[in-house]
Amino acid sequence: MIGATLPVTVQLAVYAMIIAVLAGMAGGVVAAVYRGRWPEWLANGFSLAALSVPTFWLGILAIVYLAVQLGWFPASGYVSPLRDPLRAVYYLTLPAVILGVAHAAVVQRQTRSSMVDALNADYVRTARAKGLGGAAVVFRDGLRNSLIVVTTVVGLQLGGLIAGAVVTERIFALPGVGKLTLDSVFTRDYPVLQAVVLVITASYIVINLLVDVLYTVIDPRIRVSGRST
Repeated sequence: MIGATLPVTVQLAVYAMIIAVLAGMAGGVVAAVYRGRWPEWLANGFSLAALSVPTFWLGILAIVYLAVQLGWFPASGYVSPLRDPLRAVYYLTLPAVILGVAHAAVVQRQTRSSMVDALNADYVRTARAKGLGGAAVVFRDGLRNSLIVVTTVVGLQLGGLIAGAVVTERIFALPGVGKLTLDSVFTRDYPVLQAVVLVITASYIVINLLVDVLYTVIDPRIRVSGRST
């Protein structure tokens, strides 16, 4: 039962995290570069609204307006990517956006905070003194040195997405682990519920382990063994 439902939840979580990372990092960079001006206010307003709006309410509004009235997306259902990859992405887009909005706000806030510290560092001032352009300084020096914090947040958020997709899967009738969890609770199927908790916990640990290993790829100065080279 878990083998049949876990791939759906993983697809939804990865898709939502891609949306959250792209939107969150873009908003964080804009907010850090344009500090004290209207782009930062707009980005901060988005993050505040995204963190404040409940996921289930936003999902219902999306179904009513974007799916039912406008017909841009399907209101519910799931298509396997093995059968039709493009149609599978189409069916998962609206749930992934709804699930990734709040996580995008978290990524944006962390990216902005890290970028502000990086852009005020001595090596950034040195790069600007050497005549490097604004985009090169922002993305090569500022954003690259902010990825450690952002990667940590993304790892934690991805683990939380797998565990927290219950409401979104319920709203959009996705046959994932969230639906299996709720069905197990309602029918008091304790063995299935215990197995789901075990798998989600193990996946959370594995994701955070991969994030720790990824640190050495992002910043070669970090070594897992703790030794310097």
